[in-house]
Amino acid sequence: MIALRKATEQDIPVIREIARTTWEPTYVPIIGAEQVTYMLDKMYNEGALLEQLSEGHTFLIAEIMKKSVGFAAYSVIDHELRTFKLHKLYVLPEVHGQGVGKFLINEVVDRIRDVDGKMLELNVNRANKAKDFYERAGFKIKETVDIEIGNGFQMNDYVMVMPILPV
Repeated sequence: MIALRKATEQDIPVIREIARTTWEPTYVPIIGAEQVTYMLDKMYNEGALLEQLSEGHTFLIAEIMKKSVGFAAYSVIDHELRTFKLHKLYVLPEVHGQGVGKFLINEVVDRIRDVDGKMLELNVNRANKAKDFYERAGFKIKETVDIEIGNGFQMNDYVMVMPILPV
């Protein structure tokens, strides 16, 4: 059984550990160890995560038998258009295939629907097999982007979108 809880500042070490554990096998083959280290240091340091929480990012942590096994983070990015962004979704490799990612996506969609959200978007690396997972969840590719992130690195992503339909 998968349980869910909203993360607080006290969960930052858990979020950082899940990110580190999932990023290395996922991204090192795609972008290399140097860029993975750079991005983890930049996006998952304690200050960056505190800033994301203070800017209104909601972090949800999935647990199995009281062990944190994944998380998602989302926020509104356009109030007028009621558009939200799924900033992060990571599940420990040891529980892949057990429905944790689907559980997290469904929970984010339900929460966005509850506040009358109309659209959910995300970025995914073009070589990341998670793209197929997102397509199965209902996302479609909107555009291809290359984003400079510093230190000579860039993210080569698809922007994917999914309409949030009323129940």
